[in-house]
Amino acid sequence: MKRQSCFFFAMGFALAGLLCGGAGARAQAPAQNQAHAAPSGQPVILTLDEAIRRAESSDVSYASAVAVERTAALDRNIAYGNLLPSVVYHNQGLYTQPNGLLNQAGQGVSAQPAPRFIANNAVREYASQASVDETLGVAKAATVLRAQALAAQADAEREIARRGLVAAVVALFYQSIAADHKQTTAESSLRDAAEFTKLTQEREQAREAAHADAIKAELVEQQRTRELQDARAAAEKARLELGVLLFADPRTAFALSAPKTPPALASREDVAAAAAKNNPELRSALDALAASNAGVMAAWGAYLPDLGLNYTYGIDAPQFAANGPDGVRNLGYSAMVTVDIPLWNWFNTQRRVKQSKIARNVAKVSLDATQRQLIARLDEAYTEAATARDELASLDLSVQTAAESLRLTRMAYANGEATVLEVVDAQNTYVAAGNAREDGRVRYETARANLQTLTGTMEP
Repeated sequence: MKRQSCFFFAMGFALAGLLCGGAGARAQAPAQNQAHAAPSGQPVILTLDEAIRRAESSDVSYASAVAVERTAALDRNIAYGNLLPSVVYHNQGLYTQPNGLLNQAGQGVSAQPAPRFIANNAVREYASQASVDETLGVAKAATVLRAQALAAQADAEREIARRGLVAAVVALFYQSIAADHKQTTAESSLRDAAEFTKLTQEREQAREAAHADAIKAELVEQQRTRELQDARAAAEKARLELGVLLFADPRTAFALSAPKTPPALASREDVAAAAAKNNPELRSALDALAASNAGVMAAWGAYLPDLGLNYTYGIDAPQFAANGPDGVRNLGYSAMVTVDIPLWNWFNTQRRVKQSKIARNVAKVSLDATQRQLIARLDEAYTEAATARDELASLDLSVQTAAESLRLTRMAYANGEATVLEVVDAQNTYVAAGNAREDGRVRYETARANLQTLTGTMEP
């Protein structure tokens, strides 16, 4: 009994240790993941290129497009492999019940038991052969052409997904930066409103301004407080939306780094040339048409005969040996040529040809539509990007002018030469100009990214 008690106690202690160890390991795993995602107190510095790289490794839609591309490439390799001869090493041992008679086996033995099944050559038969088979036909060649076109189309679709992802990342990246800048503007406007409230109160105490001015300033300060709260919420929302795309934990602390000067816009001629050369949607439509043409070719190929070639080397004899009795050589080869000529299949080949032609007509219409849409979208996207670019300088000037107007208006109010409404109007104008400038930067970067989906790189 003591031994059993000690045994059960030891087993229980060991089991408790394992459970605690497993729980500890599970508890440590999230901590390790969090430490890997964001070191404590050290936000990740992200450039646009780094954000795009992270998004490409985590976005589900892009991962699906990459998987489809790789699968299509493997299908292409399989189609190539089907063109080459196949080799099979066949091994078989066969025993058939004898029928009680004797026959001439043909391997040097005068007589041996005859098998009961007439299809079999001997009571004991052994086969060990390498067989090489090859079938030549138009349909197999068309299958390779179709697999090539589908692989190229999948590559174009993957590029479409990548450029769409880049456009989405660019929009979220600069929206987050704009939200941070708007929060900074809201904080600055709140400080300015608090200082103006203090100024109106001092002027009221000095009998230089009415009590209504102080009330108006307080109302403006309260409004600026609410605007700051909204700006903080918008900035946090923008950061979470970007964090979902870039990090395992969307709450990971990060800081965005972008050049202060927006990149230049390429000329319309360069953009048009790049779109004609690098547009993946056009390539996808062209590859889809090529796949349809190959489908028509494969359907027509069913009218033509297939040539089959076979070469077999090995043994097929009553003995599992290279040589039989009396020095008979069991090793040998055979070669066969087969021509299969299609004669009648109830018009199924004709129907398949019609089906393939219908699919090809749809591919032609899709290609024409893609070309027209590319022309229209290219002009539209470039006009939008050029307009947003031209407005950036005007928006920067508006911010400078609004800041100077606010400064002068406040000085005039302090000297009793302006009303409180004029100061409030100048404050509102400055905040609106700052927010408009941030929206203009987002508009320009988003327009460039949308243009990139049509042309590839937008660097001049």
